[in-house]
Amino acid sequence: MASLGKDRGPYSLDYKQVLHRGVTTTTILNTPKFDNLLVNLGDAYEYEIGYIPAGYEHRPDLISNIFYGSPKNWWLLMLVNGISDPGEGFTENQKIIIPKL
Repeated sequence: MASLGKDRGPYSLDYKQVLHRGVTTTTILNTPKFDNLLVNLGDAYEYEIGYIPAGYEHRPDLISNIFYGSPKNWWLLMLVNGISDPGEGFTENQKIIIPKL
């Protein structure tokens, strides 16, 4: 995991590798630390509502940049919106919740 660099985002919690659509991928889903985070997520943040603008479909990094001024919180947007595959979520005009940081 050293290849993820200094800012590992959610991978600083825990991670595992799984086979997804025929490709081995790294994920935090269904790891003990991630599951514990989910249990307390409702109390961890205040939220606002946002919508996916045209041209930003399936791009949590760009969406994070719009709402936070940085692409680093892409993983948080995926987490709180229950999206595990950005190719299947974050569609144009989709209503999403945005944690206030």
